Amino acid sequence: MASIKDVAARSGVSVATVSRVLNGHPSVSPAARERVAAAAAALGYRPNAVARSLRTHQTRTLGLVISDVLNPFFTELARAVEDAARALGYSVVIGNADEDPQLQDHHMSTLLERRIDGLLVSPTDGGSALMTDAAASGTPMVFVDRWIPGLDVPVVRADGRAAVRDLVAHLHSLGHRRLAIIAGPAATTTGNERVDAFREAMREFGLPLPEEYIGQGDFRAASGRRATARFLDLPEPPQAVFAADNLMALGAMDEIRSRGLRVPQDVALAAFDDIAWFVHTDPPITAVAQPTAELGHAAVRALIDRVEGREAASVTLSARLVVRRSCGEPEGSKR
Repeated sequence: MASIKDVAARSGVSVATVSRVLNGHPSVSPAARERVAAAAAALGYRPNAVARSLRTHQTRTLGLVISDVLNPFFTELARAVEDAARALGYSVVIGNADEDPQLQDHHMSTLLERRIDGLLVSPTDGGSALMTDAAASGTPMVFVDRWIPGLDVPVVRADGRAAVRDLVAHLHSLGHRRLAIIAGPAATTTGNERVDAFREAMREFGLPLPEEYIGQGDFRAASGRRATARFLDLPEPPQAVFAADNLMALGAMDEIRSRGLRVPQDVALAAFDDIAWFVHTDPPITAVAQPTAELGHAAVRALIDRVEGREAASVTLSARLVVRRSCGEPEGSKR
């Protein structure tokens, strides 16, 4: 295996010059830089990342702890984070918390021990002692999608309130008055925020939201199915169900169909978090879409700002309503 000395000998420069070239130092002439690059390519030389990290105190590696890798939203988010980090010369190590706070802490601890340069987290709960200590100790960290109130950590998220209001307006325009919601975990900021936004929109349109029309879910399909079963067993079931997550929406659709009911003729259905294959369901599902790729890119930029000693501000993007056929069609639109 070629060494840095071999590259220096082949290119006719000193080892120190090769080192400066490999580390991007501006003092090297273009001609010397070209000779070093050609020699390194010819010899198949690869810099020792471990040795470099000991010299620079950086590993050029970011950690990402996501809530559930099986959730299509987080899968897409992880892809966006990897793409953005790679474009800036960083690698990403991913930990899947599986909506489990203890597993989240395990991944955080492991990543921090491996001397990552910074950490992106979508918290599964209200925060552990490890999370609080990491924030207080100055570890470069950014929350993405979800966050922990009270911690001095930049947050990159999408605001869905306007889109949820647009959804309630859409359902109201179609004649639906009894609307139910399947909420996410109360321990998460997104779980609470989406219920609050729905409740606020219902008040604006003069629609009641009785407690029996609020189902508790966990951002998993099975919980969406259980909540929908309870709704449909009510003496006066809702005309429309809004699932505050894509997987819970699929669980809701499964329960509706298992009873021989149709979407939207018998029960309208909408989801928070659009996913690519919602257009392929029958009927296609109306959804609140978050700008997932933009969230991932903005989170990486904010984290690298912190890693490189710059101020990093929180970023709030806007979600939008994507109307499809799962809630019904306006009068006069049918042929």
